[in-house]
Amino acid sequence: MTGATGAGTGAGTGDDVLILPTETPHSLTQRICAITLHEGEDGWTPLWWWLGLGLGLALLGMGVVSVAWLFYAGLGIWGIDWPVAWGFDILNYVWWIAIASGGTFISALFFLLRAPWRTSLNRLAESLTLCAALCAAIFPILHLGRPRFFYWLFPYPNTMGLWAQFRSPLVWDFFAILAYVLCSILFWYFGLLPDLATLRDRAQRRWQRVFYGVLAMGFRGSGRQWRHYQPVYGVMAALMAPLVVSVHSIVGMDFAGGATPGWHSTQFPPFFVFGAALSGFAVVLLAVIPLRPAMGLQAYITPRHIDILGRLLLTSSLCVAYAYVMDVFSTYYGPDPADRIMFAFRLRGLYAPIYWGTIVLNIVFPQLLWWRAIRLNRPVVWLVCLGVLVGMWLERFEIIVTSLARTQLPSAWGQYMPTMWEWSLLCGSIGLFLTAFLLLLRFIPMLAMAEMRAMIGNRP
Repeated sequence: MTGATGAGTGAGTGDDVLILPTETPHSLTQRICAITLHEGEDGWTPLWWWLGLGLGLALLGMGVVSVAWLFYAGLGIWGIDWPVAWGFDILNYVWWIAIASGGTFISALFFLLRAPWRTSLNRLAESLTLCAALCAAIFPILHLGRPRFFYWLFPYPNTMGLWAQFRSPLVWDFFAILAYVLCSILFWYFGLLPDLATLRDRAQRRWQRVFYGVLAMGFRGSGRQWRHYQPVYGVMAALMAPLVVSVHSIVGMDFAGGATPGWHSTQFPPFFVFGAALSGFAVVLLAVIPLRPAMGLQAYITPRHIDILGRLLLTSSLCVAYAYVMDVFSTYYGPDPADRIMFAFRLRGLYAPIYWGTIVLNIVFPQLLWWRAIRLNRPVVWLVCLGVLVGMWLERFEIIVTSLARTQLPSAWGQYMPTMWEWSLLCGSIGLFLTAFLLLLRFIPMLAMAEMRAMIGNRP
């Protein structure tokens, strides 16, 4: 990829540049600050933002009603039962935490690889990460049955001598999601400091100067501050890159640590990392393609970025395909007949359409991205990304439900059908994601101005 090696950052036009050659540091700063500070023609709040916020709040309201009824009536309103004791709660948790990985892969990993194309995308991707991680965090707590005691998962000193059960996947999840959310917030906020200082200095309204001034924490852009800022940002990126792998490995270990057919496999940790990369790149593309024209960012997010993200999506899809093949191989090569019975149920049983939908959406459709002309066809790429997100949700359903529905003992077999309250909770989490992301979109610059000014200044 020429963009990853530094080519395409300078002069030139067409589909191979990362920033249009007409852009200067001043025009970049003026454009992004006008959007965030609501100044001039670029600062008005568009109709699509209000419509999106209204949709997000409506879906969020459904989720609030669902959670309120859950607290009142208990877990019996869900379709979970014996033997399928994990339903939409764990399914949606794994789905959202995978979506949250895209920002970390792009912002931290490719920063360490010195890929210049990530400069236009890292702030947007990190914001998506925070919103998705927020959605993921609520599901393990609701899954507890007594959410008010969620702090029991943390081994805090107490007079009753009550300590967390470290052999429980719930404890693993607690530490994984807590570390990931906290580190993601710190990494996002630290990278935002120079841009908050820019907004503080350019703001015309008093409340904006105070708001962004407090958030900037005294950052002035002096040489001394930059000498400290740059190495600290690099260290934080170096910490975030392995963390995004470890958090999804822990999620995979939630399943691999059990003796349930289809779960007890050493391939689950890398399998979940592959799926997280696929979900993460898909959601970034899903957001970038419509926001690019909607916010007038065509000069900074060019077709070259979409082409690179399309290649990464294709690569992740091939990794997931390899994991699917190994899943079939280990099932039929292994000695356990319960695994083969369970897998036959996936192929031909009640939930067979979900399994085959997973294959089509996650593996077959992304193969269109082998052709550059299709990677640059934004409507097609957007539909492929939407299909991938649906396919990854179906994959989580297939992994969790089919394995629990076909245990080792035929007398313990059962099935799972979600209720309307579970569907409304899923819609509520989507509403929370949309609401949080749209609010960030209006009050936080979605392009890293300081990094992009440096890249424009260094281009040939």
